[in-house]
Amino acid sequence: MNAVIKTQLKPLSFLVFSLLAAQVATAGPTIEFGDNNESSLSVGMGLRTSYSNADTASGGARTNTFSLDNARVYLSGKLNDKISGMLNYDAKAPTPTGGTGEVIDANAQFKITPDLTIWAGRFLSPSDRANMAGGFYSLGGGYWSSIASRYGYNGGYIGRDDGVALVGSAMGGKLQYGFGAFNGHTAFNLSGVPAGYTSTASSTQPMYSGRVQYDFWDAEPGLLYGTGNYLGGKDILAIGVATRMSAGGANGTSVTGDYNSTSVDFLFEKKGVGAGAVSLEAAYYTYNTDGAVLSEQGKAYSGALGYIFNEKVGWGQFQPFVRYQKFNADSQISTQKYDLGTDYIIKAYNARIAGFYSKQSVTNANDTSSINVALQVQF
Repeated sequence: MNAVIKTQLKPLSFLVFSLLAAQVATAGPTIEFGDNNESSLSVGMGLRTSYSNADTASGGARTNTFSLDNARVYLSGKLNDKISGMLNYDAKAPTPTGGTGEVIDANAQFKITPDLTIWAGRFLSPSDRANMAGGFYSLGGGYWSSIASRYGYNGGYIGRDDGVALVGSAMGGKLQYGFGAFNGHTAFNLSGVPAGYTSTASSTQPMYSGRVQYDFWDAEPGLLYGTGNYLGGKDILAIGVATRMSAGGANGTSVTGDYNSTSVDFLFEKKGVGAGAVSLEAAYYTYNTDGAVLSEQGKAYSGALGYIFNEKVGWGQFQPFVRYQKFNADSQISTQKYDLGTDYIIKAYNARIAGFYSKQSVTNANDTSSINVALQVQF
């Protein structure tokens, strides 16, 4: 094997998703080998760490907490122009036994045509934009899934599941779609058991999920593992619709029901607006557990507004933002959260710092607030 090591940094996700032309992501060294160097292997790492000064739910003294939110190792490879894959590990991901450290992605991708690929293994199932962007690629570095984009039974804040999906595009990449079948009821292996659910699956039926998205302006580079904001790099006007369903897939403490959820999300981003670029995103969700778990059944809303300045200040660019989330559960408990702050973008999603204020309100509970600083680095 005649290997050539390239020392220049390349976007890791370009190698992972080159067959799908996926999002801009991390960077790492690449080893190329095989006939005409048609095969490659790359490695990278990513971390998110934060500090929070927060109220306690009981109304006691404020807490000061330093957290390592994610510690990931990325591996990706390409066998040839038709077959590629990825293997990602997060030392902070929950395990079935209550510990931490889990393989969050382990899959192969088979390119059937230039616009059609089959994914198999463990990966992000087709869902809403916030879930697919996750904590690393959301506006302001915040992860939305705990309130509006809630897939506690279908992947939780990690958002992954084991299964197979068909992912494709048409109309020059402006129409994108993905449909798949997944375990669904065994996704607790990645996400933990949310309140009100039992950990024992009562259904052997798979979870089916799908997403269709259309970009009216610039075409986005990929459906799965997408981004919530292009940091002024594109003019985006996109609408996406996603759904998930599983017969007998909602396991309550005393009753079982069918699970289904539907979401509609919208992203607007425009360059050249004054001294920078403006972005606006919004989403609407419905969750149905067939009455099995009323605390996970209901309607949710989210929205965010951001503005990134073109001019650098020191190392990077400022991107002030505000976002809002609300979930009205059928248990008559409403949860809402506001965030107000700014991102400091040093190198896209590979190096950024966010500072923001958060306030959360829950029915029949004391309001809580926090002051947060978050750092994200990827190599």
